[in-house]
Amino acid sequence: MPAPPTRDGPRVNEEIRVPQVRLIDQDGEMQGVMTAREALHRAFAVGLDLLEISPNADPPVVKILDYGKYKYEQQKKKNEAKKKQKVIEIKEIKVRPNIDENDYQVKLKAMKSFIEDGDKVKVTLRFRGREMAHQDIGIKVLERIRSDMDLTTKVEQMPRMENRQMIMVLTPR
Repeated sequence: MPAPPTRDGPRVNEEIRVPQVRLIDQDGEMQGVMTAREALHRAFAVGLDLLEISPNADPPVVKILDYGKYKYEQQKKKNEAKKKQKVIEIKEIKVRPNIDENDYQVKLKAMKSFIEDGDKVKVTLRFRGREMAHQDIGIKVLERIRSDMDLTTKVEQMPRMENRQMIMVLTPR
């Protein structure tokens, strides 16, 4: 059984080095099993290329088509697939343990918009100076955020201490 192609893409024209192939012509009609040389002559007779479509079949399946056009179509499909995929970003919101109600509402609104866009939100609560002695206040702020965002998010990473800051990660449901 011949090995699948090693370079990028399928084998074309003279690169097809198997004794027997199953040929599909330019109109999509099955022509049957024949030698690779005969299939190549038929392709050149109509001014097109011979392309190996299924190298692992027995015998391999080849098709008569315009290779340049085929490559163009493949590139278009690849670009279309790339366009449709969404990259998930991690947005960071920084809060303090003694955050004011107005500031809290503004940050909450920003978090909700990030979640609606499909992004993750990393909530960083930073302690300064003597605030480290009152970590329970920080935990209460993060718990409040978690309960306010509970309908649209789930907690990917529970609040944990990292040096002088507490970190929690929320993801869209």
